[in-house]
Amino acid sequence: MKKKTSEERKPTKSSLSRWQSLKRFCIIFALGGSLVCTLGAAVLVAYYSERAKAYDLTKLGDMPERTIVMDVKGVVLGRMHGENRIIVPLSEVSPWFVKALLAREDARFYKHGGVDYLGVLRATLRNLKELRVVQGASTLTMQLARNSFPDLDDRSLNRKLVEIMLARRIEKACTKDQIIEHYVNRIFYGPGIYGVQRASQVYFGKHASQLNLSEAAMIAGIIRSPARFSPFRNYEGALKERDTVLKRMLELKMITPEEEIAAKYADIALHAQPLFQSQGGYALDAVRRDLDLILEQQEIEDGGLQVYTTINKELQDAADDAVEKRLAAVEKQGGYAHPKKADFDKTWDGTQEVASTPYLQAALMVQDNTTGGILALVGGRDYRHSKYNRATMGERQIGSTVKPFVYAAAIASGFMPGTLINDAPIQPGEIDGASPGWNPQNSDGKFLGPTTLTDGIVKSRNTMTLRLGNYAGVDRVIDLLTNAGFAKPSERTPQIFIGNIGGNPRQLTSAISVFPNQGLRRRPFLIDRIIDKTGNIIYQTPVLESEVMTPSVAFLMRNILAQVLDRGTASSLRNEYGFKEPGGGKTGTTNDYKDAWFAGYTDRVSCGIWVGLDKPQTIVEGGYGGTLALPIWADVMKKAVALGYKTEVPKVSLPLSRVSLCRVSSQLATDGCAQAGTAYEDALPYDLVPQNFCAEHQGYHAPQRRGPPPGQGRGLFDRIRSWFQ
Repeated sequence: MKKKTSEERKPTKSSLSRWQSLKRFCIIFALGGSLVCTLGAAVLVAYYSERAKAYDLTKLGDMPERTIVMDVKGVVLGRMHGENRIIVPLSEVSPWFVKALLAREDARFYKHGGVDYLGVLRATLRNLKELRVVQGASTLTMQLARNSFPDLDDRSLNRKLVEIMLARRIEKACTKDQIIEHYVNRIFYGPGIYGVQRASQVYFGKHASQLNLSEAAMIAGIIRSPARFSPFRNYEGALKERDTVLKRMLELKMITPEEEIAAKYADIALHAQPLFQSQGGYALDAVRRDLDLILEQQEIEDGGLQVYTTINKELQDAADDAVEKRLAAVEKQGGYAHPKKADFDKTWDGTQEVASTPYLQAALMVQDNTTGGILALVGGRDYRHSKYNRATMGERQIGSTVKPFVYAAAIASGFMPGTLINDAPIQPGEIDGASPGWNPQNSDGKFLGPTTLTDGIVKSRNTMTLRLGNYAGVDRVIDLLTNAGFAKPSERTPQIFIGNIGGNPRQLTSAISVFPNQGLRRRPFLIDRIIDKTGNIIYQTPVLESEVMTPSVAFLMRNILAQVLDRGTASSLRNEYGFKEPGGGKTGTTNDYKDAWFAGYTDRVSCGIWVGLDKPQTIVEGGYGGTLALPIWADVMKKAVALGYKTEVPKVSLPLSRVSLCRVSSQLATDGCAQAGTAYEDALPYDLVPQNFCAEHQGYHAPQRRGPPPGQGRGLFDRIRSWFQ
């Protein structure tokens, strides 16, 4: 075969032309492609930068905290709603934690502007090599963006590009320290734990500023999977993550080899602090319920509020202690036949909540008479066992604690404290609306005969109360009770006069407070004011009051109820339990000793207490309100006085008129009344001085100092006279 000569191998002009054309095409294509890519990239950057501008960067520092509930003095009672987070400035975070965090999550944090392009390249190459995702490239700033705006949590490319642009925007708007501060306070550190401060408290029982190197490395180590590596659930796993962080810190020369070894072998004492510390039991639960009525649900869920309550924590603690101490003593008495709380505690699994407890319970409320603010609220002996708040939920028959209101209605109808009422068996047909065969008795089974109205309540005489209530009328008594705060009864029967009406400690306490408040009822409330995260007061409870009875009727009833404490069914308050403060009150006991009550007051505070079993049954034979509820009341009220809730300056008394009255007719006495031995002197408010002279005992009408006629009492004499015939 003939070989080609060198001249024959030279390219022809046409071939050179084709090559040059191809070369030019490639160059033009490359330049065009680069231009298109550049323009495309510019368009993408512009587009996603514009989308990133839609995010409000002020939200970076807007982190839901738990709402703090405080007592009347600013003492923290508990926290609720929001996220379990306490925000702290970066200056109050251990430098060890900041170093550990950067070593773990973003070693080049101070060298990039929000996106670590070198890190992206490194992660891409490694992931391609491993043929799976083994390394991420999100910077601290990108993570902050993703955690601050939930819609960026979508792992699509579209969202990732928005995240990148937003991270760059954040870097321009915030300093590096601000970014770290937002990050450490925002992120999730374990179930129910947000922010480094709560993580430090929950895991190690210390402030974030006190974290040592080993602890800081552990918390930083669990950030990527806090549920999986929680020290409480997976201690060994948490230690491995800590060691990984320490190794990385050494590689980055953040620590020395000696510091790494010391941190690895340091003892880590887990504190195991409860996620949600003292929740305030029944009182805080009642605050939570009231909060639901005051604010919109979203406002509540966002948290970060300061709720100032009327609770006095010292008094609340004393009330809780008094209930437990006194009921535990009852359970130790001979003849007590019900399960005891101590025995229930032994068998309780620590988690199960029961609808009703088998052991003896009590509930109470203490109210500030001057405002209506609730100073203490006990809904039961143990909130863990039962969330049912016996102080505010449901009703039990209130027994003889209803009698002050029956007597008040009678006084408003014209009776006087010294009027004689017959304590004798009720006759058939005597009481309007009574069922045939109803034969109510006194608790001691005895009858005292003609007895003054005052002694009728001091000695808690049922038959006298029925006669007085019958004269005042069921409607009048029920109206007074409902105005005082009780729910309107479903049946309007005379049994109401001796306690067949439902109530709870909240209602009873509010009602009994009308006597020291000159007949006014101030609505009870728990929440004084609510302050939002910006420091603005968004709600404040006004003091709301309404007149239940005239000041004159309240004045007379107050004098009568004071004698219940001095010489009546609650006299042990003075001579046994050592309560000396001026006040008044009334005991109450229901049939078969199923419920024991005491409601009483001083000038400053009122308190109502119930004792009983969740399923009504006899507590103990002879379990009167004066033996079961009264000791608790004494303990609580003595503490209230010690805390300063006591009479400071005597209240201005009503203008009084000294008059001579007849015990039979409740009218002004004549010399005939004096001769009959029924005349007595008393000081009455002007508006309660009778208009007429006694018609039963004819005689000389002695001059009387009278006030304006009240227009009450007509027909009273005839009714009273019939009781003695």
